[in-house]
Amino acid sequence: MAATRLPGTPRLLRALNDRAALELLLSRGPLTRAQLGEMTGLSKVTASQLVERLEERGLVRRVGEQAGGRGPNAQLYAVTPGSAHVIGVEVGPDQVTAACADITGAIIGRVEHSTKDTDDPVGVVHSAVMQAAGRAGADMSSVRRVVLGTPGLVDPESGEISFAYDLPRWHRGLLDDLRRDLNIPVSFCNDVNLAAVAEAHNGAAKGVKDFALIWVGRGVGLATMINGRVHQGATGAAGEIGWLPVPGAEVPRNVARRGVRGAFQALVGADTVKTIGKLHGFRGAEGADVVRAAVAAGEAGDPVLDELAGRLALGVASICVVLDPPLVVLAGEIGQAGGADLAGRVEREVAAITLVAPKVVPGEVAVEPVLHGAMRTALDAVRDEVFGSTTG
Repeated sequence: MAATRLPGTPRLLRALNDRAALELLLSRGPLTRAQLGEMTGLSKVTASQLVERLEERGLVRRVGEQAGGRGPNAQLYAVTPGSAHVIGVEVGPDQVTAACADITGAIIGRVEHSTKDTDDPVGVVHSAVMQAAGRAGADMSSVRRVVLGTPGLVDPESGEISFAYDLPRWHRGLLDDLRRDLNIPVSFCNDVNLAAVAEAHNGAAKGVKDFALIWVGRGVGLATMINGRVHQGATGAAGEIGWLPVPGAEVPRNVARRGVRGAFQALVGADTVKTIGKLHGFRGAEGADVVRAAVAAGEAGDPVLDELAGRLALGVASICVVLDPPLVVLAGEIGQAGGADLAGRVEREVAAITLVAPKVVPGEVAVEPVLHGAMRTALDAVRDEVFGSTTG
């Protein structure tokens, strides 16, 4: 029986070729038509038609010439940065930070807003988004998506914040309010999950499809990447390991009451780290300050790092015997402060108390990983939209 020719196949192939060319231009820099043809396996004629199509749609532009050989110099092409923009927003209990990136991923505008004296989250986000776009010189019509990273639970089905301990004014219904206000796609994501996205894209987990990220700072959290995708759980609660029952800490029962801390949070949180440091003569305004001082002190700081690593290993081991990831990334203020000294201790302790022995490393995205994860998430979605509709 003769094969049936699928309708629309030429258009589909053009779209696939266009997407491949755009990804090459993003990753390899300016290229000529001939170079694009070689890298995509397309003929010279097809590559030229592809470039003309993308140029007509404003997705690529001429950025120079490449000399070589006989005849005229070859034109160099690159993705047009302003063809689309995204805005990532990191929401904390005291501050909102927003950054605008063009479609190449370059950050071109950034603002910070205090949230201490307002009970209007829509107004705060609106102002931050508008100012970030303004500082980037981006018209709001070119902003295709806003992704907000927040602490707490984000319902995987509705996309709404279902619980945020540090953000009592952020509630269900807020997502629709923001979408109506900004009139562009808006989404919430858990902040620790976004930190994992940042580490997977350009950090300690680059090229690793399965890993766990443990966030240790003022709060404690977990993100798990399984086959390249963040696992959220049925209600968005996957990763709330502050509530993990562990030896050495009282297990609370009325967890809905404000001020109640989970067992693992009580064991390794910032306040506890300051207490551990004080017992060994190390003080600091924040838990991370104590850990940095202990690392800098060499042997004198070993007792602090050993104690903290032993406590962290209880949670890390509990996670790893269930998921068995090859890699665990220590992130957050305290995880970053401990660096390789703390990570190595946790790795050894986990291997000593369980049957698994994952590699444990400090995170490499040291500056605003949540914000970078938000922008990366927004960029991935917008590139799918923009690059996936090049053929009309």
